Amino acid sequence: MSKRPSPISATVDFDADGVQHGFLKLPISTDESAWGAVMIPITVVKNGEGPSALLTGGNHGDEYEGITALLKLARTLRAEDVHGRVIIVPMMNVPAAQAGRRTSPMDGGNLNRSFPGDPDGRVTEQIADYFTRYLVPLIDVALDLHSGGRTLDIIPFAASHHLDDKQQQRQALEGAKAFGAPTAMMMFELDAARLFDTAVESQGKVFVATELGGGGTTTPERLMIAERGVRNFLIHYGLIDGTPEMPAEGQVYVDMPDASCYVQSEHTGLLELTVTLGDTVEQGQVIARVYDMTRTGADPVEYHAQRSGLMLARRFPAQVNMGDTIAVIGEVVDALDG
Repeated sequence: MSKRPSPISATVDFDADGVQHGFLKLPISTDESAWGAVMIPITVVKNGEGPSALLTGGNHGDEYEGITALLKLARTLRAEDVHGRVIIVPMMNVPAAQAGRRTSPMDGGNLNRSFPGDPDGRVTEQIADYFTRYLVPLIDVALDLHSGGRTLDIIPFAASHHLDDKQQQRQALEGAKAFGAPTAMMMFELDAARLFDTAVESQGKVFVATELGGGGTTTPERLMIAERGVRNFLIHYGLIDGTPEMPAEGQVYVDMPDASCYVQSEHTGLLELTVTLGDTVEQGQVIARVYDMTRTGADPVEYHAQRSGLMLARRFPAQVNMGDTIAVIGEVVDALDG
């Protein structure tokens, strides 16, 4: 059974040449605005025929590196510099971004766990549905800029996934490398079914994701990596001219084969990390301790690396609850094959 049309309408013409700044408008009715709308800013830069790219940030509202980089790009990208079409959505989940939260304050929705979405669902599901059924079919390649938000800190990397279609996998992996972050990887997702990644890949499109820092803030270094990476991505897929600028120190290649890369807490308490983000760890090494905050004199619980590799991500707040990811460890490899 086919779904009804999306309630979201666009104030931009996706087929018109030039630079357009507008909104995706989702009608809502709240105590504060009986006939209101969620207004998602969007920019379309088009110049003749060519590939189409979708650049997104703010899938989670507290991940600022991507939001900032795309707000800057939307202000500066000129139509005459583009071959084809670039669609820029700096804040996919606007309610979450405006609240500085991972999830939407309107319905508690985590946009990146809401795909493919539902036009008859709640606000977050309606946003996901519009991207799935209206924007993704327009494009050839997608870049979704993430970071760790308030609860994680992550070394900057660009990533692709293992796919059944090996040509699609190769094209995405080459894009992840070309992004030019210090690390490129094949990423294993714990819950891929409802991700934006999967919604794009299932339509046969090339998808590249990033993690670019975290802690609910930005740094000049990480914002530079984000901005350089977006430009490299557009060059690589033929949307703008230029030569990609790669990190002077080269790239580290990392593979995440399975769920053993994730170390998750089975206790609640105060977290002590014994290794630093970006450190090399050995299987069995103590990487964290969790202290009971309800009493003195108790020994901490030690957490060990389940594999050798690179410390890719760490929990950012010192307090930890059962189920929280403490650390993520990836396997350093000589090469990544698509």
